[in-house]
Amino acid sequence: MKIIEALQQDAPSFSFEFFPPKADVGFWDLYKTILDLKPLNPTYVSVTYGAGGSTRQKTVDLVRRIKKDAGIEPVAHLTCVGATKKEIASVVDELTAGDVQNILALRGDPPAGEAEFVQPEGGFAHASDLIEFLQDRYDICIGAACHPETHPEAPDLDADLTHLKRKVDAGCDYLVTQLFFDNTDFYRFRDCAAKKGIDLPIIVGVMPILSVKQVKRFTQMCGASIPKTLLSQIEAVEDDNEAVRQVGCIHALRQCEDLLANGVSGLHFYTMNRSTATRAIYQHLQEQLVKK
Repeated sequence: MKIIEALQQDAPSFSFEFFPPKADVGFWDLYKTILDLKPLNPTYVSVTYGAGGSTRQKTVDLVRRIKKDAGIEPVAHLTCVGATKKEIASVVDELTAGDVQNILALRGDPPAGEAEFVQPEGGFAHASDLIEFLQDRYDICIGAACHPETHPEAPDLDADLTHLKRKVDAGCDYLVTQLFFDNTDFYRFRDCAAKKGIDLPIIVGVMPILSVKQVKRFTQMCGASIPKTLLSQIEAVEDDNEAVRQVGCIHALRQCEDLLANGVSGLHFYTMNRSTATRAIYQHLQEQLVKK
């Protein structure tokens, strides 16, 4: 199934994101975690591509196994980092040979130790170039990323939306947002994107806070912000992991309820390879949808 087909239905999509661990033991633990989600009937699960393509083969192996054995629709992340067009084509050939029909096309972050992204020799400079390449060569569904609070490298929202429009024009089918914690940031972004002629389905990325240190590191990396009230709440219980988790889950649940009430195409949970919090939120939301 192509993800765009699910997004054309009346009901919102629900999906989960995981990253492939480097150790084989962790790989099988993660696969079991994903299998445990099958009864929830998620629209799809996505698997990230390690920094610099460091988990490239593990991503391919995990995605193909999810498709073949787990019976859950997978989305494989694909980046431009450290790869030629030929190498990228080889990865996609392997994915499509395993009947994987969905790819999230990303430029990718600069490799560790490098301040800026540098176009690989024989590779791509932008996600839009990768999307155009995939669109011309394969019969697949292509997702792309967007940033409600503006990409860290963009000077302002308008410039960021101009780059996003290039991805849309290159042929991506839907968008997935970076994490955010204030829904007003997303609604402003959605309105501005529409004015720019961007009318694709937008799946909203949500990350329940599990650790104060972790969320500060992530928001610094991706350019997202933590509302002052929420920051004060989690810092007040910073030394109590369970209390932080409870505050984070409640905030994420309230976010999701408001987003669904305002007509988002879907919710995508950044799980950090832990399913307990997202499972609880997901099940609560499903119960509410059934009642309606």
